[in-house]
Amino acid sequence: MSAVALLQTDLPLPLVRRGKVRDVYEVDADRLLLVTTDRISAFDVVMHEAIPYKGAVLTQLTAWWLEQLTGLLDHHLISADTNAIIAAVPALAPYRDALAGRSMLTLKADVVPIECVIRGYITGSAWKEYQSTGTLAGEALAPGLRESDRLSPAIFSPATKAETGHDENITIGAVVHQVGAETAATLERLARSVYEFGRATAEPRGIILADTKFEFGWRNGSLLLIDEVLTPDSSRFWPADTYEPGHGQPSFDKQPLRDWLDVERKAGRWNGEAPPPTLPPEVIRTTSLRYRDAFLRLTGAPLDLARLGLPEDR
Repeated sequence: MSAVALLQTDLPLPLVRRGKVRDVYEVDADRLLLVTTDRISAFDVVMHEAIPYKGAVLTQLTAWWLEQLTGLLDHHLISADTNAIIAAVPALAPYRDALAGRSMLTLKADVVPIECVIRGYITGSAWKEYQSTGTLAGEALAPGLRESDRLSPAIFSPATKAETGHDENITIGAVVHQVGAETAATLERLARSVYEFGRATAEPRGIILADTKFEFGWRNGSLLLIDEVLTPDSSRFWPADTYEPGHGQPSFDKQPLRDWLDVERKAGRWNGEAPPPTLPPEVIRTTSLRYRDAFLRLTGAPLDLARLGLPEDR
């Protein structure tokens, strides 16, 4: 696999875990290396093919957001610069191509086992539950909502963390039971502050931040923002100029892949489970472009392949 599209890494460090997208390694007692591969999943199934530049988009967009958030809260990022990472961990020098643009050196933290979801609009699993019962995680919402309606104020909608399959929405009471009232309140406050910052940043760029999820971890008695932040994989970004409640909205993420898989499923060519069908080159290309477009719209600049040490996909 070329440096343009990377499905998996094998580095000379202890592997902590290999998730749907990220390979996480232990550098030492204090630091981790997170490598965001170009793997992609849809409908809880990981595809066989990689999406060029997806890992770099997620990594560099996270780094960009964390720079913007400086002073608002603490986070785990040490560096997302490949040269700086290799200088800090010289054993990684032979693996520069695999790391380029898609790796983050981070502080270790004890992960809080809660997905801190903020929903500014009703969509996705929240809309499905609301259609059925008028509730979210079993708690009643206002009657008469339409799909994609704005929720004011935004709702803190925690979920369980799932390594495979869907995260499950849970009540705030369940979070209090699991982590205590003080930590639950702090998680909600921090998640809301980052969501509101993200929404205010995206709005003048013509983008609606419909919902997003954050992860936090304990380090030296403080909560740090960890993992990815306000990326197309962790958030729903909608184009503001076509927003119209009453139906689903187009989004800046893996939608081209989902759309194609929907066609395959409805045609009876895929049963919705692993193994997935082989992705056509055009689906791979359009999905890759969608991720890069999200980066451009949010940051105001294209993904700088030359600076990141990434070749053009030809």
